[in-house]
Amino acid sequence: MRCIDTVIIGAGAAGLMCAATAGQRGRQVLVVDHANKVGKKILMSGGGRCNFTNQVVEPKHYLSGNPHFCISALRRYSQHDFIELVQRYQLAYHEKTLGQLFCDNRAKDLLNILLAECDLGGVEIQTRCAVSSIKRLDHQQTRVSGDPETDKLYRFQLATSQGIVQCESLVIATGGPSIPTLGASHYGYDLARQFGLKVTELQASLVPFVLKGKLLALAQSLAGVSMPVSLSCRQQVFNEAILFTHKGISGPAILQISNYWYPGDGVQINFLPELDLSEEIRRWQHKGVKAELKTQLSKFLPKRFVVAWLDLPELKSLETKPIAELSRKDIDLLVKMFQAWQIIPAGTEGYKTAEVTRGGVCTDQISSKTFEVKSEPGLYFIGEVLDVTGWLGGFNFQWAWSSGWCAGQYV
Repeated sequence: MRCIDTVIIGAGAAGLMCAATAGQRGRQVLVVDHANKVGKKILMSGGGRCNFTNQVVEPKHYLSGNPHFCISALRRYSQHDFIELVQRYQLAYHEKTLGQLFCDNRAKDLLNILLAECDLGGVEIQTRCAVSSIKRLDHQQTRVSGDPETDKLYRFQLATSQGIVQCESLVIATGGPSIPTLGASHYGYDLARQFGLKVTELQASLVPFVLKGKLLALAQSLAGVSMPVSLSCRQQVFNEAILFTHKGISGPAILQISNYWYPGDGVQINFLPELDLSEEIRRWQHKGVKAELKTQLSKFLPKRFVVAWLDLPELKSLETKPIAELSRKDIDLLVKMFQAWQIIPAGTEGYKTAEVTRGGVCTDQISSKTFEVKSEPGLYFIGEVLDVTGWLGGFNFQWAWSSGWCAGQYV
């Protein structure tokens, strides 16, 4: 049996950040993970280049049952702190749209920085290490050194595939079940329930929508077509791109709105967010434009999309109608179909392609300062396993860095 100051379950972004921080404080840290290698989500994210944070990170970029919970951690360890860390290691990175920061070369460069930080703290990492059980120890079980200041209280015992381990502090950084092919599971939630903690409703998030019937056939006919749109659901609006697929609709705008979508909700899409279509058509009429409607609309939208849209039963009669003859009723219909198209997705692609899990361990039971369970001294939850879900754009990684660093000050 081994006795360790701090055991962290999960060698992902939050777990490694916490381990490095605690190790550099002088804590003896062991990180265990059942996977064959560490940081799998880091390695595959952002197309292998990892969108590791954002230039602008605010509480509004996160969903939680307690919207105030994330504020403290994001302030104490901000995106600027993490950017300073990667700059210290001379990581080559670049900014994409909306403040998103990506590695120039490969995500492994970022993972190597975390592992170097862990090395500085003397952190031990065990992969292929499954945890079969965890139990709380009696508070009388103490290492007796003869010096009350150095005596250590071991609160938890873990049975692992690599032996029995006892620890003072236990950190759960297991993430959620999104992308199970990487080894993701519900394990962290099961542990939370074991210790009497509430877990909020879980749902695959930052995930494409699937469609059925005629809507699916329409999407399939447009598979590969992408365009910027304005997308709204539950009073939330995103102005980004969508992509039609063989299963439905994807793209950044869809992934963003999926954070807010619940089964049965309608989604409204404006395919011409920068244009007042009604005014534009009146302008064409005033100028005496002779071109076909599809020709004019193709100046603003992909031609494949325009042709398919004007072929819809609702618009078929307008496909060849001269612009000069479009009535007020015709124009209103065009505005409805191009700028206020309503759909109800059949569902999402689920955890297999979801980037994150919405919901998690209820934050009411967790200290926003230390990330320790209020009712269970020595037990900590960090990262995605908590009921804190960020937008697309580096916000979930920043939550991992912030929560991991903050917990690392106390574990």
